[in-house]
Amino acid sequence: MHNDIIEKTKEFVKSKLEGEGSGHDWWHCYRVFKLSLTLAEKEGGDILVIQLAALLHDIVDWKFAKNQDETIGSQVAYDWVKKQGLTEEIAAHVKDIVLSTSFKGAGTTSPMKTIEGKIVQDADRLDAIGAIGIGRTFAFGGAKDREMYNPNIKPEIHNSFQEYKKSKGTVVNHFYEKLLLLKDRMNTETGKKFAKDRHNFMVLFLNEFLKEWDGLA
Repeated sequence: MHNDIIEKTKEFVKSKLEGEGSGHDWWHCYRVFKLSLTLAEKEGGDILVIQLAALLHDIVDWKFAKNQDETIGSQVAYDWVKKQGLTEEIAAHVKDIVLSTSFKGAGTTSPMKTIEGKIVQDADRLDAIGAIGIGRTFAFGGAKDREMYNPNIKPEIHNSFQEYKKSKGTVVNHFYEKLLLLKDRMNTETGKKFAKDRHNFMVLFLNEFLKEWDGLA
């Protein structure tokens, strides 16, 4: 019934994010969309809201927004959903999910109120870990001129979103400051199951990276 709206939303997101080089591109949104559908098969939820929120969750990522305003993307998502003639309830639900999806620091929480939000947040976090997550992390580091690794710069546990926003740590530190924490922040049972293998793959990668860094392998 709403296939035309989903296809139009895909084209809208693609037009905004295609070719972006930091790992927050159209293909990230596409993978989150596909993962969300996989999770929804097991967890349930309103499939229209899940699809829209998954596609639009990074339409304006706060890390690249003017003044790092975390509310811009959710407003763009809301306006787009309303433009499609959908109800205020659906638009507000999508807006709330988009606003709350992102990780905001180790010492903070971004709780989701609905199963739809929990699914999209899990899908986004799954795409931040494992093999894809490793690739995206180094792509983002390069885009932001971050050092790959510096043993003199230690990871930080950010206790507020403002601290997390200001972080200029190395790429490898990002694993300890965020990625390795995500396994235990999954909302759904299916998300937790998928996260386990992806988490273990990152641990293997980091062990190998640090051995090679120290000339031990």
